[in-house]
Amino acid sequence: MFFVDTLEFEGLGNRSYLAGGPSAAVVVDPPRDVDQVIALAARRGVRIAYVAETHVHNDYVTGGLELARLTGAHYLVPAGAHVCFPRTPVADGDTSEVDEYLVLRAIATPGHTPHHTSYVLEEEGRAVAVFTGGSLLIGSVGRPDLVDPRLTEQLARAQHASVHRLAATLDDAVPVLPTHGFGSFCSSSQAEGDASTIGQERIGNDAFTLDIDAFVKRILAGLENVPAYYTHMGPANAAGPAPVDLTPPDPADAAQIAERLAAGEWVVDLRNRVAFADGHVAGSFNFEGTGKLAAYLAWLIPWGKPVTLLGDTPAQIADAQRELTRVGIDRPAAAATGDPASWVRQGEQLAFFPRAGFAGLADAHERGEDVVVLDVRRDSERANGFLEGSVHIPLHELHGRTSEVPDGTVWVHCAGGMRAAIAASLLDATGRRVIAVDDGFEAAAGTGLSITRP
Repeated sequence: MFFVDTLEFEGLGNRSYLAGGPSAAVVVDPPRDVDQVIALAARRGVRIAYVAETHVHNDYVTGGLELARLTGAHYLVPAGAHVCFPRTPVADGDTSEVDEYLVLRAIATPGHTPHHTSYVLEEEGRAVAVFTGGSLLIGSVGRPDLVDPRLTEQLARAQHASVHRLAATLDDAVPVLPTHGFGSFCSSSQAEGDASTIGQERIGNDAFTLDIDAFVKRILAGLENVPAYYTHMGPANAAGPAPVDLTPPDPADAAQIAERLAAGEWVVDLRNRVAFADGHVAGSFNFEGTGKLAAYLAWLIPWGKPVTLLGDTPAQIADAQRELTRVGIDRPAAAATGDPASWVRQGEQLAFFPRAGFAGLADAHERGEDVVVLDVRRDSERANGFLEGSVHIPLHELHGRTSEVPDGTVWVHCAGGMRAAIAASLLDATGRRVIAVDDGFEAAAGTGLSITRP
């Protein structure tokens, strides 16, 4: 009997897989922090015989090379991928015996990247699962614009052909197990659901329901901004990532925190947005540890800028440190935990700003207050409706565009509150008066606020 275990990384919207038989297994698209993969294999009582990459990833740093080194596994990497380390190159149709009666078969599925490869797990010659990486996703496909803008349309067409090839090769009942697509920015669009089969995708995925020209037109029209940190992920993976160091960062006292802020370093407060608004170190930024920490922090921070982490507990710091290594932010410069009052020097006070809902914003309008409404949602979100008169600066652009925010008290909102809290902290750090709208955008409709819809 075979098994497939899923490792889910909600912050990046990705999954990795451990699959095998009674004695041996393969790991597909492993995370940078491989200790958890090794622990999972140990609990299963299996040897990791193979580590397989579907492609050179653009959205996170892989742990494949290190995992193969630690376990002695064969490292399967698509033959067309240009990498700078020894590996077992995999071409279309190649097979690897994972365990008795259990084989991994490679299928070339270009589109997300030119060299993208999917892997079919076969038990006694019967396909029982397909690891589709960034090719066929649940209700979507991997975006084709991350390699070279000149190749985007060509890769979109290849993506369409690749998923049709998978469907022609596999039975409808075969489970589809992608790496991306659970909130990942590597997905060409966001779809609902966390499990699917080839047959379900035939019915509900645009790659099957649209002809190739209509599919390409739709996918190209729906592509949004590429996170800035993606620029660094592909080269890091091609070069061969170094092992991670997850030992605790050096502790920072109030004086050191102030010195790091004065030096222009980033001090990141991981606490929830309510606690941050109620009291924080002036100049620090709020990226909730339970939100999409790695994706948004890596997107906004100038690459290579030292980071000091502030949190409630050492465990919160450790979780954040682990997540940040997955996007190449390897070692926090320092960290502090405990009572936020201890993070400021004697005689200094914590900063704070108000929070409100859309009803509070409507009341402010009625009172005739000098109100600036800042919408930090993405372009596609705003296209579905926005508050009349609001200023639009997507969150990922705000750090470099704070001077464009008009004078006045800034009421900043997103779709649900998390990104508004990040944006409010960025503005607060510049000395602006801010109010974070901690509310779902759908609540605005019942407050009397004017909403412009297409």
